[in-house]
Amino acid sequence: MKLLRKILFPIAIVYWIVTFVRNWLYDIKFFDSIEFDADLPLIAIGNLSAGGTGKTPHTEYLIRLLKDTYKIAVLSRGYKRSTKGFVLANERVSAAELGDESYQIHTKFPAVTVAVCESRKLGIFNLLYQEEIPEIILLDDAFQHRKVKASFYILLTAYDDLFSEDYILPFGNLRESAIGKKRADLVIVTKCPASLSSQEQEKVKQKLQVKVPVFFTSIHYDTNVFSANSSLPVSDIISKEKVIVAGIAKPKYFVNFLNSGKDKVMIYPDHHNFSEQEIAELNVLAQDKILVTTEKDFMRLNGKVNSENLYYLPITSTFIEAESDFQEAIFKVIKKGNKS
Repeated sequence: MKLLRKILFPIAIVYWIVTFVRNWLYDIKFFDSIEFDADLPLIAIGNLSAGGTGKTPHTEYLIRLLKDTYKIAVLSRGYKRSTKGFVLANERVSAAELGDESYQIHTKFPAVTVAVCESRKLGIFNLLYQEEIPEIILLDDAFQHRKVKASFYILLTAYDDLFSEDYILPFGNLRESAIGKKRADLVIVTKCPASLSSQEQEKVKQKLQVKVPVFFTSIHYDTNVFSANSSLPVSDIISKEKVIVAGIAKPKYFVNFLNSGKDKVMIYPDHHNFSEQEIAELNVLAQDKILVTTEKDFMRLNGKVNSENLYYLPITSTFIEAESDFQEAIFKVIKKGNKS
C-alpha cells in the first residue's frame, strides 16, 4: 500500500492544485456561496479526511443537545443510497433509499426531520417548504460543500490520524489540503483515549496549529448489544465466540473492543452494500453463534441476516473535558441567529 501511494504521488499533486484553486475561488467570491437567512442557523459537521472521524456520533450528540428545545432537521447527501435528489425520511423509506447513516438517525430520532440531497442548497430550500419548518439545520458531512455557507463549522479529526500529519488523496487520506482548517469555527479531536491528560491535549493542539477552540472526545460503547427485538449485556458476550462484522472506515476500535481472540472477524469497505452471496455467508456463520455489527451496518443487514442472531453495538461520543464550553459555543450561534 505504501509503495502504491508513492506511485500515486503525482496524482496527489494534481488533486491538491485542483482543490486549492477551487477553495481559493470560493474564498475570493469568484464562485458564489449562498447564505440563508440569519434566523436559520446552519451547523456543518465534517472533516478533512476521507471518513472515519465519527461524524454520525457527533451529529447525534448535537441532536440530543438541541431536540427538546428546537425543531431540528438533519441534511446529508445520503452517501451510497439508491435514490437521487431530495428524499425526506418517513415510515416507508428504507436504508437503501436514505443511506445507512441518515436512516440510523431517522430510526433513533423519529421526531427529528431527516433528509438527503446531493445539493445542500436544494435540500435546504425543500426543508423550508415542509409543513414543519426547522429552526436549526445540521449539515452532516458538509465541510467541503462550499456552495452553501453555513453559520458554523465543526471540524473533526481522529486522535490517531490528525489532519496535520496526513497528506492529500491518493497519497494520503485528506479530501483537501490541511489549509482548509481555516474555515473551522472549532475543532473536535475524536476517538481519544478517555484518560487523555491535559498535557497530551496541549501537544495535540500544537500539532494542529489552529486559532479556534479545540475539544477532545472519546468513544463510549453501550453496555448492551441490541437486536431488532431484544438486548444482551456486553459483559455476557464479550468472551464468547461470535462473528464480528464491520463495514466502516476505521473498524479497529470496534473490533478491538469486542474481539475475544477466537471470534470470526469480517471486514468490509465503508458503507458496503452486501451482496446476496455475502448475506448467505453471514447467515451460515451466524447459525450457531451471534453476529455483532456496528449500528450503521445493522441498518443494511437487518431483515437480511437471521434476526435472532443479529445484534449491534451502539456508540456515543463523550467529551473528556470542557463539555459546557462546547455547548455554550453552539447555543451562542443559535441565539445569535434568533436575534438577527
